[in-house]
This record gives sequence, structure tokens and C-alpha cells, in this order.
Amino acid sequence: MSVLLPFLVFALAAFAQSASGFGFALVAVPLMALAVDPRSAVVAAALVCLAQTATTAVAEREHVRWTPALRLLVAAAVGMPVGLLVLRLASPHTLTITIALVTLVCTVVVWRGVKLSPTPTAVASAGVLCGVLSTATGTTGPPLVAAFQAMGFAPREFKATLAAVFTGTALVSIGGFALTGVLTSTALTAAAAGLPAAALGGWAGTRLTSRVAPEAFRRVVLAALVVGSGAALANAVAA
Repeated sequence: MSVLLPFLVFALAAFAQSASGFGFALVAVPLMALAVDPRSAVVAAALVCLAQTATTAVAEREHVRWTPALRLLVAAAVGMPVGLLVLRLASPHTLTITIALVTLVCTVVVWRGVKLSPTPTAVASAGVLCGVLSTATGTTGPPLVAAFQAMGFAPREFKATLAAVFTGTALVSIGGFALTGVLTSTALTAAAAGLPAAALGGWAGTRLTSRVAPEAFRRVVLAALVVGSGAALANAVAA
């Protein structure tokens, strides 16, 4: 496996994440699945995402809304075993198609600005779905985005709380990956290539946030998600 593609993919994904607070896995997983098997793509994205979101969560910890973040993490833990079963037992072809479909649906959710009713049941359901997606496809963002939009978080609280939840789900997911035997050398190699790229992409995204309006960031992320969705679909059809 060439290290160039993981480097480029994770740089783009980190740019999207840094600019908007979400989008890392939605960009990284379908594009990485073009270079490695889909399981390794999910695991590598989780490893690299953890490094970036943990950095953001620590730097922005004063702005994290800890009570809803912890509630969502507890709910996510309920869904994670289901996602692990999907990741471990599904065939590569089925997993590729699942990633493609999830990426498309999540892109529509972000594009339409979907909001949940801010009831405890709706928020808990978003957390469970986040857990399933975290371990099955690595795409945790859209359910959380919908939940936090409904709660009316300020932009900095939104970004910081997302980073805190992403960090928690990534830590638990990686532990699950190790226990189920999908933390392979291929995934580790891709993650190693992606770490410096994520640092570069994150730096570029942070620099841009001081110069461009937030709505422009949203368009950048959506454009990246459309590219990722198209790549995932093409890969699923060709598989």
C-alpha cells in the first residue's frame, strides 16, 4: 500500500474536521476503502481521528458541555457492540456497500441541516445510533450534529462537545477493534501515514477558520462529503 493516498485522504479529512467540527470519518472512510479493505479503513480512520479530536477536546475543554456529552457517550456504548458485530462478520463487499449507503445518508442529513427533537428519548436514540455507526463504519458525526443542533449549542460549544464525544467513542471503538481482531497491521500502517497528514490538514483548517465565514466551511465540508459518497458508491459497484 502506497502511503501517498492515506496521506492525502487524511489531510483532506482533517481539514474538513478542523474547519467545521465534523466530517472526518465521512471523508476518510470511503476514500480509504479505495486503498485498503473496508475494515482497515474504518479502524485506521478511528485511530487518526482520535489523535485529532483528543487534541481539540483538551484545547477547548472549557467549552465542552459535559452533561449532554456524557449522556451521549453512555448511549453510544449501548450501540457499539452491534456495530462491532457488523464490522467483524459482514463480508468486505457487504461492508463496502454499507459504508457507501451510510455515507450518502449522512451527507443528506448534514446537507439538509436535520435537527432532532431535543427530548431525552431522541437524544438517547442519536447516541445509540452513533455507537453503532462508530464501530461499524466509523461515521459518528451526523447523529451528533443533529442532536447538538437541536440543543442550540453556540458554535464553540458545538465544536468542543463534538470533539469530546468523538474522543470517547474513538477510545472505546479502538478497544473493541483490538478485542475482535480487526486492529491489523494494514490499519496501523495506514494510520501511521495519516497522522502527520492529519496534523497538516488540521493546521490548514484552523488557519482558514479565521478568514472565511462559517457557512463557507459548511459548503467545503459538504463538497468533500459528496466526493467521498461518490467514491464509496463507485467502489461498492465495482466490488
